[in-house]
Amino acid sequence: MNRFGSDKPDLRFDLELVDLTAALKDSACQIFTQARKPGMAIKALRYPGGANAPRSFFDGLQEWAKSQKMKGVAYLVFEADGAKGPLAKFLSEADLAGIRAQTGAVTGDVVFFAVAPWRIACSALGNLRLLLAERLQLRDPNVFAFCWIVDFPMYEREEDSGHIVFSHNPFSMPQGGMHALETQDPLDILAYQYDIVCNGTELSSGAIRNHDPAIMYKAFEIGGYPRAEVDQHFGHMIRAFEFGAPPHGGIAPGVDRLVMLLAGEPNIREVIAFPKNQKAQDVMVGAPSPVDPAQLKELHIRIVED
Repeated sequence: MNRFGSDKPDLRFDLELVDLTAALKDSACQIFTQARKPGMAIKALRYPGGANAPRSFFDGLQEWAKSQKMKGVAYLVFEADGAKGPLAKFLSEADLAGIRAQTGAVTGDVVFFAVAPWRIACSALGNLRLLLAERLQLRDPNVFAFCWIVDFPMYEREEDSGHIVFSHNPFSMPQGGMHALETQDPLDILAYQYDIVCNGTELSSGAIRNHDPAIMYKAFEIGGYPRAEVDQHFGHMIRAFEFGAPPHGGIAPGVDRLVMLLAGEPNIREVIAFPKNQKAQDVMVGAPSPVDPAQLKELHIRIVED
């Protein structure tokens, strides 16, 4: 997330995000002073040669930013006679030098900034990174860039409520087991989870299973689930593990996603066997379809008209 703005990064090209929170902590620019609040960050992304882009491109990004939960995207254009753009007059020479040093910007480049809660800033510039890659034609269709993503956070803070919730798979084993759950800040706990990613597409997701009932109760307690609720929803699993399951894990490969990449299709609907339309209908077999009353009776199901 910090480098590419995504937990399924496309590694066929560079354009890495840069964190400028520390470098601009003393800036007097009002936009950047917002990052002094807890949880806020300043992320930056260099657009090589972006100074040649038309004004309409930059104007269009302001509307696009709203779809990313941001008020807008600030930017600087580095020209031969100095930095230009909406931010330039509010930045000191020290600010500009720090930005150049951290991002590697040279004359002719543009640097975009996102000042927002860390996750939102990363995600927004991660999506902008993909837009720039498309504009600069950086994604080679003949290259398959695989990578493993590991050490997912066990928990995250829900944006609206502020509550601690599970970040990924609640049934994963936390790294450090019960000791970590009892002694660490929940937001610092990592899970034994792993994804394999290719060209920005998650192909498989897996984890080491939380097989210890005591650790499972504690993990769910931190996530806001009392013991009674865990028993109600997952009692069958708890009872099974009480017989003494060994440590175990697995991974679920998405073969259809791999076929999508090999076929050069942008949408998985083009390669799966029975795609649904926008009304959730399977036009191949005509489902859903009327059910015979005898079948409903056999299953003890009664349809009540609204």
